[in-house]
Amino acid sequence: MFPVAGLSEVLLIDAVMEEQKSSLPRPRHGDSMADVEHRFGAPRAKHGPVGDPPITRWDYADFSVYFEHDKVLTSVLKRKRATAGQAR
Repeated sequence: MFPVAGLSEVLLIDAVMEEQKSSLPRPRHGDSMADVEHRFGAPRAKHGPVGDPPITRWDYADFSVYFEHDKVLTSVLKRKRATAGQAR
């Protein structure tokens, strides 16, 4: 039997993974920065490289893109925030 905290963490992970299966077009692993900007336009924000290897994040309206050097590592959908009166 799982403790309640453990169960809620598993459910949250499942919910996040399900959200990421969206059909919304996003950059793919291995795409270059130039490819991403050509296909999706300029990002709303660019966050400079951090760490070694350098990881850079670009934020778009519906997703963020993470790059190692100039190649996409992953793209992540932004979570929809619950509004007042909605259950989480």
